[in-house]
Amino acid sequence: MFNFNFYTPTRVVFGKETEYRIGKLVKNVNCKKVLLHYGSGSVIRSGLLGRIKESLDASGVTYVELGGVVPNPRLSLVREGIELCRKEGVDFLLAVGGGSVIDSAKAIGYGLANDGDVWDFYEHTRQASACLPIGVVLTIAASGSEMSNSSVITNDETLEKRGYNNDISRPSIRCHEPGDHNDSPAVPDSLRLHRYSDAYHGALFHKRRKYGDHRRHCGRSYAHRDHEREDPCGRSRQL
Repeated sequence: MFNFNFYTPTRVVFGKETEYRIGKLVKNVNCKKVLLHYGSGSVIRSGLLGRIKESLDASGVTYVELGGVVPNPRLSLVREGIELCRKEGVDFLLAVGGGSVIDSAKAIGYGLANDGDVWDFYEHTRQASACLPIGVVLTIAASGSEMSNSSVITNDETLEKRGYNNDISRPSIRCHEPGDHNDSPAVPDSLRLHRYSDAYHGALFHKRRKYGDHRRHCGRSYAHRDHEREDPCGRSRQL
């Protein structure tokens, strides 16, 4: 066995309807105002964002919103978030989404807690000395950013993509409810098929369906494989 260090400062809250606990969890860290940071699609259509707002309202936690995060999160939105949070007096960042949203929140956290341009950290010309606390309501466990010290940002002016690692950006809270987010009828079949909520560190795993249902969604015949099918890694499995 290889030697290793295992460091997990993130509190993980996993299970059914955990998004309804986010208000109390955030209130317990003594924050005054939250930035709700998210993309632009399924977190709204599925109702997840609305349930999080209900939880925050019930706990008396105020918040502002900044959506629009895209894959390969943009520096321009990070800078917009920094400006918004300073104006509104935000002291806690809540990322609702996957790796891109979390990475964007980390960059906003660096920019708020340090002077100068946040891009300096991603160009490695200086080191961040602090980061605003970050919580995550996870919708896709693929990048691992919800428990890591890393983030990757794209400068949309120069098209440079840079990563920065610092333990001070590790999220303090991670909430994840398996399955519910992608089971919403508002989420397209093309995304639901891949079961993104069950992916972990880049590996996609299909949840078991009834055989006929799986065949229908994949759009191909399994008549010649009545007793086996291939998993996403290309290995045959007995049904």
